[in-house]
Amino acid sequence: MSALNFKNPDWYDEEDINIFREAVYGFYKNEMAPHSERFREQKHVDREFWNKAGEMGLLNCAIPEEYGGGGGDYRHEMIIMEELTKAGVDGFGLSLHNAIVAPYILHYGTEEQKQKWLPRMASGELVSAIAMTEPGTGSDLQNVKTTAKKEGNGWIINGSKTFITNGGTANLVVIVADTGGEGKHSKSLMVVETDDLEGFRRGRVLDKVGHDAADTAELFFDDMKVPADSLLGGVEGMGFIQLMEQLPQERLNIAVQGVVHMEEALRETIEYVKERKAFGKRIIDFQNTQFELAECKTLVHVAKTFTYDCADKHLRGELDAVTASMAKYWVTDVECQVIDRCLQLFGGYGYMNEYRIGRMYRDARVQRIYGGTNEIMKMLIARSL
Repeated sequence: MSALNFKNPDWYDEEDINIFREAVYGFYKNEMAPHSERFREQKHVDREFWNKAGEMGLLNCAIPEEYGGGGGDYRHEMIIMEELTKAGVDGFGLSLHNAIVAPYILHYGTEEQKQKWLPRMASGELVSAIAMTEPGTGSDLQNVKTTAKKEGNGWIINGSKTFITNGGTANLVVIVADTGGEGKHSKSLMVVETDDLEGFRRGRVLDKVGHDAADTAELFFDDMKVPADSLLGGVEGMGFIQLMEQLPQERLNIAVQGVVHMEEALRETIEYVKERKAFGKRIIDFQNTQFELAECKTLVHVAKTFTYDCADKHLRGELDAVTASMAKYWVTDVECQVIDRCLQLFGGYGYMNEYRIGRMYRDARVQRIYGGTNEIMKMLIARSL
């Protein structure tokens, strides 16, 4: 049971899961946390930590062993996300690599593609990204302008992408491109190894409001020639369907991250108000502080109960897109509310970057935007009414 008195469900508290959790936390805390400030200053995590994570078995931990993975399930991916925040490490894009990119290849790739890419992703030889968003499209994936056209024994890709997580480091990029079909069948997913690839260009690493250590970049494709087997699954026009089938897990990932961010913010705040004094007594002793924390704790508990219920459904293959959208939008809205209220209890110190609560406040804001904006989530939910 955690310090906030939330009892994990039995399916999440098995002995092997707890052993994995301790190992993951130890790696983050001992190997990476001492470098966190430098990561934020340079706007990326050092490439060597991807290789170390591969050696530790943290990469592709839920991918079958036959493809070099750990043979685990979504519980292992939750731990990868949760322990990163608990250890105070920012910007390491493992969850995107593990729980977003790898599943596309596992579920839709040909056997040759799985054998070609998944083991190298598990070792850290390949760091992955998914290139959906374009400067003029945002969440409108059906309006993607990047094109992939057949030419000889391969494809020519032209276009640009922005806000790409792992974009400055990744050497395996899944690109959403228009391959010329009709309507929902006009998009395909192209999987591209970028090392020494002519026509591939990285733009600037973007200067963001938060997530300073996250490697977020622009990507450009100028007559970029790629092999024929770059088409995921070998079938044109399936990209939009593939995206829609996998986006529920991405949205659940965001809810999981939102919950642990709230937990950590509340834990930091409780520690602070027990130590800090004003008007001759501890801040925790003021009734307003107690009421604020009581309400925040309730919101965190409800959010975690809902999110873990979604995770349980996902493990059973029963999480639908509408419920995942509910979790993504509601949890991230509450996340921003809770962290804002926690920051208020720090007073002026909460607005200082040297205090973690200030960084968490900045980092939380994007949760309501990426993975599909919360407004888009509400549209998806409304369609089910």
